[in-house]
Amino acid sequence: MPADDLRSELIRLFMAGVAAADPERAVAEALAARPVELPKNGTLILIAIGKAAHGMMQAARDSLPDGARTGCIVVTNYENHRDVAGVAAYAAGHPVPDGRGVIAALAVEKLLRGAGEGDAVLALVSGGGSALLPAPVEGVTLADKAEVNRLLLATGADITETNILRQALSRLKGGGMLALAKPAPLRSLILSDVVGDDLRVIASGPTVGPITDQGTAEDVARRLGIWQKLPEAARAALTRNAPPADLPPPDATLIGSNGQSLAAMARAATRPVRMIDRPLTGPVEQAAETVLDLATATPPGTALLLGGETTVMIRGDGRGGRNQELALRVALLAEARGVKPRWHFLSGGTDGRDGPTEAAGAIVDDTCLARMRAAGAEPEALLANSDSHAALSASGDLLTVGATGTNVADLQVFLRN
Repeated sequence: MPADDLRSELIRLFMAGVAAADPERAVAEALAARPVELPKNGTLILIAIGKAAHGMMQAARDSLPDGARTGCIVVTNYENHRDVAGVAAYAAGHPVPDGRGVIAALAVEKLLRGAGEGDAVLALVSGGGSALLPAPVEGVTLADKAEVNRLLLATGADITETNILRQALSRLKGGGMLALAKPAPLRSLILSDVVGDDLRVIASGPTVGPITDQGTAEDVARRLGIWQKLPEAARAALTRNAPPADLPPPDATLIGSNGQSLAAMARAATRPVRMIDRPLTGPVEQAAETVLDLATATPPGTALLLGGETTVMIRGDGRGGRNQELALRVALLAEARGVKPRWHFLSGGTDGRDGPTEAAGAIVDDTCLARMRAAGAEPEALLANSDSHAALSASGDLLTVGATGTNVADLQVFLRN
């Protein structure tokens, strides 16, 4: 099969995985199985947060009868934002929180504080909700939270470690929305972008509760080696680390995940597949080794399917993301190991954005390094500067699909033909 056809096949499989995480379909199916119980004399409050917020809100509103009394707020990232009649729609910064996110968080808090016994809340939560809804605890500024976030990104902390600190610094995370909604009952539908689908971790668990079995926030910061680098106000808040008191039991349902998207990719394949159930996690250096170990043990002509979320240690001032760096590392490692042509590897974020770039990830093959070097880009040097984006741009190997409106972490395909 020609190389262009192989690339098209990998993109088709990736997009099948993205389509399986369609937020409208996931919410519609969940509400068909268990319809919303409308308050008899009160208001149904609909709050959607995250990269899939608009699609989830649309499906929830479509499930309601005409004339239902509602109050609706959507908070999503700038790329996915759109105006919707009858909905207070906010756009905010991701992955770095910004002032617009603070404004959105205050609006969410106001709506929840106004909920009474005769009302009900339906929360629609998807990945990205943590950064999009910053509500710093007393004494902590948005600049403090942004600095903590920057330090966490630089360490390569995993999402659980990151969200333990975020919960301790926020009024809404770690069950904060659940606490504010009392006495109104709160039900949440959750689209997972987290490996393992721990509902307390997704968007930092605003409708579920705090992460309490991984050590305190201070423990995590010390283990990551950033405790002394944190702003003084953040250290004080992390030392307090008091979770919301007397949280009601969460009513939360997982409606989409990385595993479901992998299964959809397998169904869409027109050739034999080998799907790895174990999530691809950990530092990208180790993940690249894992990918090639699995790939060389997979029969030629078989599509190797993986999914998960790796971590990156930032070592320079370049641009890129975990998918672009993983793809570049796989290409360099395949060259070093002498993996025979023809092979192709795709790694992409299901939200359509990898790190602070317009790309979802990349598709590399056994010719990409030669094309980079011919274009004057030295892949090893660029990688040392955390600039995988420049290397992959030089070779024309970026995967760009635009904002997808969903987010269930990352998907990978390796094919030796």
